[in-house]
Amino acid sequence: MTAALDTGRADRRTYTVQIGGMTCAACADRVARTLGRIDGVAATVNYATERASVVCPPDTDPRSLIEAVERAGYQARRVDHLPDAAADADGDSERAVRDLRRRLMVAAVLAVPLADLSLALSLFPELRFPGWTWVCLLLATPLVGWCAWPFHRAAWRGLAHRTSTMDTLVSLGVITATGWSLAMMVRDGPVEPGLGAGWSVLTRSDGALYLDVVAVVVTFLLAGRYFEARSKRRAASTMRTLLAADVRDVEVVRGDVVERMPPERLVVGDVVVVRPGQAIPADGEVLSGTASVDTSVVTGESTPRDVEPGAAVVGGTRNLDGLLHVRATRVGADGRLARMARLVERAQEDKARVQRLADRVCAVFVPTILLVAVATTVGWLVLDGSAAAAVTAGIAVLIVACPCALGLATPMAVLTSTGRGAELGLFIKGARALESTRAVDTVLFDKTGTLTEGRMHVSAVVPVDGVPAEELLRLAASVEQGSEHPIGAGIVAAASSTADVDDFTALPGRGVTGTVDGRCVAVGTARMLADTAVELPAELVRRGAALEATCATVVGVVADDRLLGLVALTDEPRPSAPTAISTLRAIGLVPRMLTGDNLRTAVAVAARVGLDPATEVTADASPEDKVAAVRALQAAGHTVALVGDGINDAAALAAADLGIAVGRGTDAAIDAADIVLGRDDLTAVAAAVELARRTHRTIRWNLVWAFGYNAAAVPLAAVGLLTPLVAGAAMVLSSVFVVSHSLALQRFRPPRARPATEAVG
Repeated sequence: MTAALDTGRADRRTYTVQIGGMTCAACADRVARTLGRIDGVAATVNYATERASVVCPPDTDPRSLIEAVERAGYQARRVDHLPDAAADADGDSERAVRDLRRRLMVAAVLAVPLADLSLALSLFPELRFPGWTWVCLLLATPLVGWCAWPFHRAAWRGLAHRTSTMDTLVSLGVITATGWSLAMMVRDGPVEPGLGAGWSVLTRSDGALYLDVVAVVVTFLLAGRYFEARSKRRAASTMRTLLAADVRDVEVVRGDVVERMPPERLVVGDVVVVRPGQAIPADGEVLSGTASVDTSVVTGESTPRDVEPGAAVVGGTRNLDGLLHVRATRVGADGRLARMARLVERAQEDKARVQRLADRVCAVFVPTILLVAVATTVGWLVLDGSAAAAVTAGIAVLIVACPCALGLATPMAVLTSTGRGAELGLFIKGARALESTRAVDTVLFDKTGTLTEGRMHVSAVVPVDGVPAEELLRLAASVEQGSEHPIGAGIVAAASSTADVDDFTALPGRGVTGTVDGRCVAVGTARMLADTAVELPAELVRRGAALEATCATVVGVVADDRLLGLVALTDEPRPSAPTAISTLRAIGLVPRMLTGDNLRTAVAVAARVGLDPATEVTADASPEDKVAAVRALQAAGHTVALVGDGINDAAALAAADLGIAVGRGTDAAIDAADIVLGRDDLTAVAAAVELARRTHRTIRWNLVWAFGYNAAAVPLAAVGLLTPLVAGAAMVLSSVFVVSHSLALQRFRPPRARPATEAVG
């Protein structure tokens, strides 16, 4: 799980730059190389999203990045804030789509009568009237000039920077065909319409006027470019959806005054009034009121969630029917929705290994095709002696070889699948995560907070003789106040009072310690109790074992090296856990439990969710043990996914081939994972695996088509079997196939949830 760019180092800074003017994968490669020439800068550029992710030293002036891109002939601006990035990208893409639509409409209006006229004059030579060639020129001039201007502009920009792109091939082909046609018009001798004699489209004749062919080719190319731009905008709509909460002003209660202010001015601790129909402006806790909240933007589920005082809510979700007072706990870019949106954006900027190979091919493809076109022209002149045949074959090679399909094969699929995943509540961090997911054969689940609800409550307090149960809970809760673990939250909720704690220390996978009222108090597992040399009376051992057999987690409480008693907490398995286990088995994966809890509790929970307690449970695992377990499975040849939610799982999530974090988990778990589940339904794990598999199949067939098309089309054009007209249509259809095939991922449906099988054991 290594990133393409090292963004985690303290001495590095990351910028996202919106790039304008790219027309093919070769453009993206050029922008990346241009940025990479700056000292200390590394960049990846995604053609589909038109963004560059730039990692550089902290003293790098962002303006130097923009200036470098502009010197290369492209437009660029720094993007820092995700809402601004989404809005800017949306505006740019909308303007690009509108411009292409205008040019396409004009091209179609001119090309249709020009093609009809040419065809009629080919079929019925007696209809040719004096000056018909100039009528064709009159219709073709706006097409060759204004309609095809995006190709000419990009080609000239590349020429000015001594580079070549797909637009170089198209522009050169259009200009060459037009120049040839003008030469035929002014020379002495017969002139034929470009479609040839009659319906014989695949033949050429000396004196052919290719203005009609140029018109149709330009129309085809504009249609392909328009469809591609519209499809990319449609595929990228997830970012806009994630950030679509229309929050113009918020009502904030400060003292006895209610103030209206922009959401950007919210600070942590502000109390916000959220009325029915309004979006919740920030992550927070409900202080008063009850309501149904539409959480589909985060979870992908259409069923609203009922909230009441004490419930946590996510900014960007919508209050449907109640009046809520919410205390903000995370605002702006720190909110959960903004963080999830950043995951999607990062995923769409990332590149798969196979795409990097395709980019390298594209970088040398255009110069190679230029050489092939020259060689084809010269070869026909030498072998055939016909200038018309030579020019026609050279033009066909230039037009048919456009590498658009190759450049779009992977990024369009990744763009579409990550967007579809976000709609389903699956936030995928990158293309490599998709690659890892499809290869997974073993799924490890943490227990507490993952297979179980993570809402623990005290079910029994077993004090030693002479220790009041209330005092036992008070001391335990006082220490646990500083813990993020569900066990700590359950103990604090059960205590009637707490005291201040000093010298708090969390021991991952073992427990917590601290000083309360001058006493050194420790709350933790049997392993931690063993380290304190505290012996448990036989009766307490028996009671603890009996409680663990009922799925309870039992912790001991020690004060000044004296055992005060045991606290048992229960945590119910998630309702979706048995179905998730069965569904994973149905799609060929092996589920297992890997937990730091004791073996008795782990076995009891495993039996309830459908795992085999004898072979599919590893218990009493410290964070280091979890990493070792992952490594052992990998050494045995397995590709391992780990699903967890706590700080104890962060190291194992990073060690696994694929880390999956439950969305309401800790920041450490979310940061370490490759996929974040926006909802608590564990069947989403199977959905993530199937989405990755479908995406990989789509990428594979896209690349097979793209490579196969170019491998077959270029030789056919070179030997004269493709006219420019057929070459243009074939090139457009190749890109249309890749784009439409990728967009089919938007119709992805998760695998059918399999009914839970009878629990083993």
